[in-house]
Amino acid sequence: MAQFTSLTSRVVALPANDIDTDQIIPARFLKATDKKGMGDNLFADWRYQADGSPKPEFVLNRPESKGAQILLAGDNFGCGSSREHAPWALTGFGFRAVISTSFADIFRNNALKNGLLPVIVSAETHRTLFDLIEEVPNTELTINLDSQMLTFPGGSVTFPIDSFNKTCLLNDVDELGYILGFEKEIAAFENRN
Repeated sequence: MAQFTSLTSRVVALPANDIDTDQIIPARFLKATDKKGMGDNLFADWRYQADGSPKPEFVLNRPESKGAQILLAGDNFGCGSSREHAPWALTGFGFRAVISTSFADIFRNNALKNGLLPVIVSAETHRTLFDLIEEVPNTELTINLDSQMLTFPGGSVTFPIDSFNKTCLLNDVDELGYILGFEKEIAAFENRN
């Protein structure tokens, strides 16, 4: 997992609702057990022509999307099957956070386990962000995990995250690493018995 503390980045806006994991990473790419190269296949069916050449009109293929680490997506992002390859593809492309009004539970959990921060905002904030990016495409947003604050030109909002996942992301540990952080306490408990 990659540590997440604070991120300031440009944004890629993808306003489609109900983007499922098969759209994020099509099933034909699920044979891979390694994360390497997974970002090349992110949104493959939307991103590439049948001959494999990039579709110039797709947002990820535009020059202004290069290097952006925040994806602003439509409602109900990551629905569908429970493939861990979806956050692998998103992080492999370079995204560190996805902003939406809602996330499918399994996708959300897989994202958090892979260092990808799902940021939930209200419908009003969601519309404001899309309008802002449309008006000023190079707009940068700042996501601060410690304060759980999303800051944008003209405002800021807090976002929810459970304390366990927040702690894991801030400290760059997974579930096992978190438990191992209590190794002394566990040993003391075992010695008492």
